[in-house]
Amino acid sequence: MPSLPNPSAAVADEILGAEAARGTGRPWSLRGRLPRRRRVSVEMVAFGLLAVVVLAALIGPWVSPYRTDVASGAAYLHPFSHGHLLGTDNLGFDVLTRVLAGTRISLFAAVVVTGISAVFGLAIGAVAGFVGGWVDAVLMRVTDLFLAFPATIVAMAIVAGLGPSLRSSMIGIAIVWWPLYARLVRGETRRAATSLHVEAARMSGTRGLRLMLRHAVPSVLPTVLVTASMDIGGVIMTLASLAFVGLGSPAPAPELGLMASGGMQYVISAWWIPVMPGLAVAVLALLFNYVGDGVRSVLRAKGA
Repeated sequence: MPSLPNPSAAVADEILGAEAARGTGRPWSLRGRLPRRRRVSVEMVAFGLLAVVVLAALIGPWVSPYRTDVASGAAYLHPFSHGHLLGTDNLGFDVLTRVLAGTRISLFAAVVVTGISAVFGLAIGAVAGFVGGWVDAVLMRVTDLFLAFPATIVAMAIVAGLGPSLRSSMIGIAIVWWPLYARLVRGETRRAATSLHVEAARMSGTRGLRLMLRHAVPSVLPTVLVTASMDIGGVIMTLASLAFVGLGSPAPAPELGLMASGGMQYVISAWWIPVMPGLAVAVLALLFNYVGDGVRSVLRAKGA
């Protein structure tokens, strides 16, 4: 006689299949609950570490017994010690004090550049996506013109033309960074303009700028916020890169890229001079990346 199918086995297979499709079948599955909890915990740890780094960068140079523009008086190329936790550089400056000051400068510059780029790109993209027609075509062709050239090369050319300085670096990066937001916002705005709540507001008599600002743009803001939180790390790396090639503030300014560049000749004998500023840049970029993921998870959980 042919064997009858086992109902319990079939039901178990269906349950396991459904759970696998939902990603909750096993605690060790890639989309299961355990990885989600682990991901959230990593993001929370990254947020806590970033808060500590920001606090240290804000108050560190003020409470440090050393200055960033006057040598500490200790021996040059002094290794780690109680008085100099990260040693001294080739000019006798305390490395920890200068790294904290450079971190503060990088954070300030990156937040300002990202904010300006996000606001300008939001304005351009929202107008292009909501108005459409020839306005959309003109604004997007201008945006495509900026995107057609390598951003880093254009930023370097702008900084070289304006003169090497932190302000020139910020201007150069902002000029090449806003088109990314314009493109992103334009697509999100076109999608929001056809949503039900915007159509309902339009039918109720809301028109023009009021309709765009009160109903279309708020739908785009979460995407801009997530993108900006992740972009701060990229801007910090770009600022450090420009300073590394000599397009930042002149020496002995406490810029992370400049400190790493000036210490490259001592990478064997006094490795902490170029490594510590570079490590600060890497840590900041990594922390902002995780924090951006956390912001995205929070907004997604709230249905934004």
